[in-house]
Amino acid sequence: MKKNRVLYGTLILTLAGFLTRIMGFFYKIFLSNTLSEKNLGLYQLVFPVYGICFTLYASGIQTAASQMAANHPDKRRVLLSSILCSLTIAGFLSFLVYFKADFIAKTFLLEPACASSLRVLSFVFPFCGITACINGYYYGLKKTATPALGQLLEQIIRIIAVYGLAVLLGKGQLKVTCELAVFGVVLGEIAANFFSLASLFFFPPKKIQPASHLRSTQSILKQLLLLALPLTSTRLIINLLNSGESVLIPHMLKSYGLTATEALSLYGVLHGMALPFILFPTAITNALALLLLPTVSEAQASRQTSRIQSIGNLTVKYSLLIGLFSTCVFLLFGKSFGNIFFHNTAAGHLMMILAWLCPFLYLSTTLGSIINGLGQTHLTFINTIVGLTIRLAFLFFLVPRRGIHGYLTGLLISQLIIALLDFQAVHQSFTLSFHPVDCLLKPCIVLIFSGFFFYQGFTYFSSLTNCSTFVLLLATCLLFSATYFALLFVLGVVQREDFRL
Repeated sequence: MKKNRVLYGTLILTLAGFLTRIMGFFYKIFLSNTLSEKNLGLYQLVFPVYGICFTLYASGIQTAASQMAANHPDKRRVLLSSILCSLTIAGFLSFLVYFKADFIAKTFLLEPACASSLRVLSFVFPFCGITACINGYYYGLKKTATPALGQLLEQIIRIIAVYGLAVLLGKGQLKVTCELAVFGVVLGEIAANFFSLASLFFFPPKKIQPASHLRSTQSILKQLLLLALPLTSTRLIINLLNSGESVLIPHMLKSYGLTATEALSLYGVLHGMALPFILFPTAITNALALLLLPTVSEAQASRQTSRIQSIGNLTVKYSLLIGLFSTCVFLLFGKSFGNIFFHNTAAGHLMMILAWLCPFLYLSTTLGSIINGLGQTHLTFINTIVGLTIRLAFLFFLVPRRGIHGYLTGLLISQLIIALLDFQAVHQSFTLSFHPVDCLLKPCIVLIFSGFFFYQGFTYFSSLTNCSTFVLLLATCLLFSATYFALLFVLGVVQREDFRL
């Protein structure tokens, strides 16, 4: 039987994503215990700048390289052209952020204390740009092993570096600063970059046609830029709004009546503790989204409408199945997650509220990739802008009155609207076969009964003094997951044919 590259590629990226997130969880726990909640908030505030710069030098170029690598005969020149573009922009941004760090921290982040961390972060841009282009090349070929291993290596080096330097600088005691945590990011990305370059050295891109029959480098560069510029422009606007939202959260919490320390602490708990747990299952949906874009693009180029339709139907079904399960897990065990992992009740409380976000977040992630694969990136841009506008409106008008709950309400409503708009956009391109009984009713019934059983079991056994609550919680969630999908298989919701597409 012929290998399904989408399935196997998704499984590889999913495995890497889960391992990375597991390591990331322990790393976040380590940071939360060694950094104060305020410093954790300052650390999180640096990443809006990183996100904007990454969008400029890598995001659109990576996607364009992925699309061209899937279809263009001269993949070597595609890769080299993308690296040239990314490296040029990244080098300029590195100099800009390094020498203007004080201005950016004071004017944009509204926190002058972030300046030193920004200077450290500026060194990573060229390395990230090269890695992103190489990963895009491999995604286009549906060869995900190198990006997956690079992702794992980056996380491992980051954790080892920060922990080792923390002990060294603290003379045996753990001493972590915001600058040190950011330095760990830089070292991890450099390691991933060297690994990606080494993979190209041992497994160089091959030309399918003789060079005499191929387009010139200038022609490839022009085509790459024509694909990358619209993607970069739209993502930049989105990233600017996202970054502005992140920066404004602590500021608006001050308007609610919190002190500067309390506002940064709550921001640190939200983005450094609660949201990483909510985003954990996106290891599956993000991996699927990365492989969906070139696959849908190829299917559309060959006019395989039925294949695109089948991909869309399965995407909706499994995004909802994973999302509903995640919602149930965080509603039942969110409080325990916060107490056991972070010793923070606020983190658990936020997880329980954010649990309702899961189905819509996971669905919009995969549907957005299908829309982009169909060449309708303007629709994902419009839908995302609508959602961000709603969130910013809640941030400005409701947070000063209701605090963090006002922001969370806007976040849930905006994600629901984005998911509905994405679903409508895909449905207009080709008819989606949505079955409410299989996608909603049966999973909800299974979750209600099995969730009640596993929650009661966890509550009972955790009351025994000789039981480790960490091990018990982990075992409960794993058994809950296996039981859920096994019952869905028995009920005919999950079918073997789904994995043979």
